[in-house]
Amino acid sequence: MQLSLIASISLVCNFVEALDVKVVDLSYELGPETLFFPGNPPFVSTILHRGNTGAHWYEINKFETAEHGGTHIDAPSHFAEGKLRLHEIPMEKLIGPGVIIDVKDKVAGNSDYKVSIGDIMAWELKHKKVPECAIVIMNSGWGANYPNKTLTFGTTTPEDQSTFHYPGWHKEAVDWLIKTRRVCVVGVDTPSTDPGDSTSFPVHQTLGAANVPGLENVANLDSVPESGSIIYVAPIKLKDGSGAPVRMFATFPKSDIRTRYNQEL
Repeated sequence: MQLSLIASISLVCNFVEALDVKVVDLSYELGPETLFFPGNPPFVSTILHRGNTGAHWYEINKFETAEHGGTHIDAPSHFAEGKLRLHEIPMEKLIGPGVIIDVKDKVAGNSDYKVSIGDIMAWELKHKKVPECAIVIMNSGWGANYPNKTLTFGTTTPEDQSTFHYPGWHKEAVDWLIKTRRVCVVGVDTPSTDPGDSTSFPVHQTLGAANVPGLENVANLDSVPESGSIIYVAPIKLKDGSGAPVRMFATFPKSDIRTRYNQEL
């Protein structure tokens, strides 16, 4: 059985290599440093057994976590009554073309920046129309701050939500993506799809009402091209969950990256 498993893993690795595909992990580790909004309990891990049983080595742990911490998904029900809970989201809606909207230059002068329809149209001028069922993610450069709590929440008082400052989406831009481009997921590299100074969370409400999940604290976006990737979002299938930590990743052809690099030279 062990040899069969090793052979299977080797086959998969060889297959990925043969396809000339690069894989980028877009998630942070879930652990003691994971960041949560004020009022949420911290992540807790307990070792139940770690040692030799006399016959073999054996490890087993348990963990406790709030749903919305670190790299995680917001189910539509998070901010919209009667909408999809986590286990009800179709898996085909959690795989799609990656659309990375780079607004780092604009965020540099405004930590409360909201991604606009103009930002999306500028992306389309470079890369053509946003494809249907795309996974659209803001890249504000904010990921460089994680897991520093004060930098990530943009405040010296991270326990006071009223002092938060970080970029997010504009409600009108998200509404436009949903209605005209039929996107499947909208995400950010910050703690919330709404900017930090929001008090009514209109983006969360808009996404929820349309049964579109959100992604927060997405990692390593500078390692993914703005266009041309496929993004995979894999939360646990938590029954009736309003969200959950998520392991997500992007794949894209290595050859495209090499070609782009050579053209820039």
